[in-house]
Amino acid sequence: MKISFHGAARTVTGSKHLLTLKNGTKILFDCGLFQGLGKDTFSFNENWGFDPASVKYLLLSHAHIDHSGLLPKLVKDGFNGKIYCTKATRELANILLLDSAEIQRDDAAYSNKQRAKRGEPLVEPLYSVEDAKSVYPLMEIVSYGEWTKIEDGIEALFTDAGHIIGSAAVHVRITEDGKTQQLTFSGDVGRYGDAILKSPEVFPQSDHIIIESTYGSSLHEDIVSTADLFLQWIHKTCVEKKGKLIIPAFSVGRTQELLYFLNQLELEKRLPKVPVYVDSPLSKEATGVVKSHPEGFNKHIQKLLLTDADPFDFPGLKFLHTADESKALNLLPQPCIIISASGMADAGRVKHHIKNNIGDERNTILIVGYCEPNSLGGRLMNGAQRVRIFREEYDVRAEVGIMRSMSAHGDYDDLCQFLACQDPDMVKNVFLVHGEYEVQLEFQRRLIKKGFRMVEVPAQHSIHNLE
Repeated sequence: MKISFHGAARTVTGSKHLLTLKNGTKILFDCGLFQGLGKDTFSFNENWGFDPASVKYLLLSHAHIDHSGLLPKLVKDGFNGKIYCTKATRELANILLLDSAEIQRDDAAYSNKQRAKRGEPLVEPLYSVEDAKSVYPLMEIVSYGEWTKIEDGIEALFTDAGHIIGSAAVHVRITEDGKTQQLTFSGDVGRYGDAILKSPEVFPQSDHIIIESTYGSSLHEDIVSTADLFLQWIHKTCVEKKGKLIIPAFSVGRTQELLYFLNQLELEKRLPKVPVYVDSPLSKEATGVVKSHPEGFNKHIQKLLLTDADPFDFPGLKFLHTADESKALNLLPQPCIIISASGMADAGRVKHHIKNNIGDERNTILIVGYCEPNSLGGRLMNGAQRVRIFREEYDVRAEVGIMRSMSAHGDYDDLCQFLACQDPDMVKNVFLVHGEYEVQLEFQRRLIKKGFRMVEVPAQHSIHNLE
């Protein structure tokens, strides 16, 4: 039995890990889109490192695009097996993949207008809307906490990872030559004590563990202070400076958290009277899916639902749909809050909002989650004074703020707590994925101190024996 790593290897996006059994059966964990890698992004997404047609099964941890976003291309390039995931993941992935295809189509059209003027070659999107639609029929729903037989000698168990609605850590039991081994893939590990979701679940003892390490070297700010921190940015930007607060936010997870905290401030009568625009048709659909799965909410939200039928809605909130509505925000003279995808600000409508507002010092661009260092959001986080957007240079005059307490990824304490249910002496291998290399090396040292012996940081396309 072998495992090979074809994404999120010494980087954060593009999650793809391929398990090959002795009889040649191939099981792929996730099929994510690479994001925010600058000029190398397209080539990473083009080159698999394996034959998609050779994959028999796919186990999908959750719907975020960096874990699901290349599924349409996988099918387009020959995969026709079953995709196992939770019900909420199937519902979210369906709308996210269609949106991804539309964004690629629109971004390619926008880019090609500029390229045509310069006499440069035109670009093609990675996949079409029709390719995205071809994924849904292959998806098979599994329930949390139940071992599912995939075929003789292969079983899968999904446990709640607490990252977004429907997210799971995926465990497989493989029996070969009369010997059974368990491999665990963490997916993305959520936070213990999350404002909305249940905490990650414990899981059975594993022989081999693949675990994300996004924040493997840091601790988050206290979650309980998030609403107050958010209010400070709103007051500073919209009340004091009379500017626009622009927030790049992923449509699934982060947008709902922002709406929850805004609703909390409104209920406490602390939210200033400024309009809030969610400029993402996808976010409205995704919020609807999240609301339809209250079983994933923690006890606090379950109790809140008894008195507040919708913890993600409040007076002054408006979801925008059309491109014309989005463009009209650029002409809006009064202060407002704009929440728009994508979270790394590398695609979608938020990229246009940043382009049109980055030159005004009254405005604030508030980063509320992880951004690849080479992404637009990452460059702003790292203090860039000048950024390139749609091939044009812009001076950064708007204030750039960061709120680390809103991350849906666990910090190193959360990751260690996730592993606390395991006996390190019984774990043969731990592979660190989904993290920046220097962060992973620090997390590697931390896990070795906790008794895990073989902790590796696999390189892109590397192959490792699991014997």
